[in-house]
Amino acid sequence: MIRYTLICDNAHEFESWFSSSASFEDQARRGFVTCPVCDSAKVGRAIMAPNVARSDLGPRAAEPGPDAPGPGPAAAGAPAPVALMSDREKAFREALTALHQHVRENAEHVGERFADEALKIHHGETEARPIYGQATADDARLLHEEGVDFLPLPRLPGSGN
Repeated sequence: MIRYTLICDNAHEFESWFSSSASFEDQARRGFVTCPVCDSAKVGRAIMAPNVARSDLGPRAAEPGPDAPGPGPAAAGAPAPVALMSDREKAFREALTALHQHVRENAEHVGERFADEALKIHHGETEARPIYGQATADDARLLHEEGVDFLPLPRLPGSGN
């Protein structure tokens, strides 16, 4: 469901819920969305700030209105903010970050020479050692055809966005 702040041609603002953006567009085009103040069917979406839940701040208490009851059992049932990342995704990201750190600390970065260095190690032309770097799709295909054992290292989340 999407909550829109709407405004009519008489500048009355109000809110309404729709199942999708297309649903709002269809209903507004057919004249089904009307202003509750003046009954005008000339209604459009008002500029709105997005409402994004943040899990890093913990639950936030709603500000009580003038006739709101004091704290009690009803306040205890207030919904908590929605987490943007599940615990499983957080654990995966932490494991991936630890993997990258392990590779950086225990292998030599050879950059774009990765395929050449891997082939030299595979053919015994240079000492065997752990390496990492970049390879093109053609380089990876060649390494595979030569029987070189290698694995792509997944990017860290957010590093390519």
